[in-house]
Amino acid sequence: MKHFFRIALFLLGTQFINAQKFTRKDSLQGGLHQERTCFDVLRYDLNIKVNPDERSIVGYNNITFKVVTNTSKIQLDLFDNLQIDSLVFNSKKLQYKREFNAVFIDFPEVLKVNSEQSLFFYYSGKPTVAKNAPWDGGFIFKKDRNGKPWIAVACQGVGASIFYPVKDSQSDEPDYGATIKVAVPNGLMNVSNGRLTGSEDLKNGYTRWDWEVKNPINTYSITINIGDYINIHENYKGLDLDYYVLRDNETAARIQFEEVKPMMDCFQSKFGTYPFTNDSYKLVETPYLGMEHQSAVAYGNKFIKGYLGSDRTGTGIGLLFDYIIIHETGHEWFGNSISSKDIADMWIHERFTTYSEAVYVECQYGYEKGQTYVNGLKRNVGNETPIIGPFGVNTEGSGDMYDKGALFLNTLRHVVNDDAKWWKMLLNYSETFRHKIIDTENVITFFNTESKMDLTPVFDQYLRHIAIPKLELRINKGKLQSRWIADEVKFNMPVDVKINGKKIRINPTTKWTPSKFKVKSIESIELMTNDFYINID
Repeated sequence: MKHFFRIALFLLGTQFINAQKFTRKDSLQGGLHQERTCFDVLRYDLNIKVNPDERSIVGYNNITFKVVTNTSKIQLDLFDNLQIDSLVFNSKKLQYKREFNAVFIDFPEVLKVNSEQSLFFYYSGKPTVAKNAPWDGGFIFKKDRNGKPWIAVACQGVGASIFYPVKDSQSDEPDYGATIKVAVPNGLMNVSNGRLTGSEDLKNGYTRWDWEVKNPINTYSITINIGDYINIHENYKGLDLDYYVLRDNETAARIQFEEVKPMMDCFQSKFGTYPFTNDSYKLVETPYLGMEHQSAVAYGNKFIKGYLGSDRTGTGIGLLFDYIIIHETGHEWFGNSISSKDIADMWIHERFTTYSEAVYVECQYGYEKGQTYVNGLKRNVGNETPIIGPFGVNTEGSGDMYDKGALFLNTLRHVVNDDAKWWKMLLNYSETFRHKIIDTENVITFFNTESKMDLTPVFDQYLRHIAIPKLELRINKGKLQSRWIADEVKFNMPVDVKINGKKIRINPTTKWTPSKFKVKSIESIELMTNDFYINID
């Protein structure tokens, strides 16, 4: 989600990435060492109270886990500006050591492999306040137009431990879901992931709202949204749709959110059944632009078309739909259902989700408009740093994972050169890795197998290198020859060209490759640059 306004900040961000030196703090949050790999989280049961006046939280997370290897120490995570009140295991307080945001917990005995354990992590304090959510992480404390508190949290990238104790790694989602119980001042409501299981007046000026998630969930997707919300509910073709918006915005929401229905028809036809049916689908109005919180999608696009009324592609087509509804819901399939093990591989989330925008356009308005839209994304690509980032240090790769990523998938579609096969591949991809955590190698292996092509050099060129491949053409003895200029020595991507108006397919490698096609002049060749994201300069 965080790619918006990337162009304006790109050079600054690039200089920072290139100059950045990683520290032990980065490795503790991003790495997979023994104290993390020795256990598998089964469930989180979060129970907190939020005080809007003090901007503080207090409560606990009951963490249930399975021991993978014998251990007497594990690492959990909590930002060091929050206080650890106690750690309780089998009714006894545990000893711990804090190092940056990592919390190393000592058990009085060795926890045996395959045993299930549970500990209560009590904490309190004033959480980090985001300066510009969702581009930086933290709480958002605002007031609605009636002066009532309106509070939310967004923590993608920075990590969920910015507001609750957790194993803060995308490599481990709670297998059996989570409960999120949040007490807020009477007259307000909290909306979190999953389904509402009840509420209780605590007789102390607070009401607790209880939510439960049945499915595995990204830790950064667990969220809270506090405000004077009203609920709009309907069932569409068997799927529960719930919209939580500020009281004054009910009429606007009922109109704007009608777009959810054709979107669901499109996405379910292309990517498979909505991945979290038993947790329902929700849009929740937030005081920031948006985020892909699983089954509680954050919406702050002000009930207008486009991206806050603008078109990121410059084609006009981006003004035909509500960007936040489409993009953030696309993440339910790509990012929430299918998650990357390390945020260095966040392209797995963002490439497919950005492409889903073009898929929706094609569903609604046809192939040509879909192609115009995806090619309009070219103006946002920087080609300054690789899409895949450094592993094990909690760092993403280039923001090009969004738009360059979508353009690559459009390229891949035309490499496959068979739309029936392409859509089947995407559907099989979504269903094969449904509710799974994967990495780049899993994706490449899948598409190699499904396409029956060796696409590894193609993936590697677009993911691991900065430059897009450059196509060179020449005529030798009246026949067309071609080659790729690419970083990958074995790069060999088929590409279509038109000769005298007739489309033909050539198969260049990184060496001059002859063809059977007779050509009088280079000028008679038309390059299919809308089908393939390549360099021809």
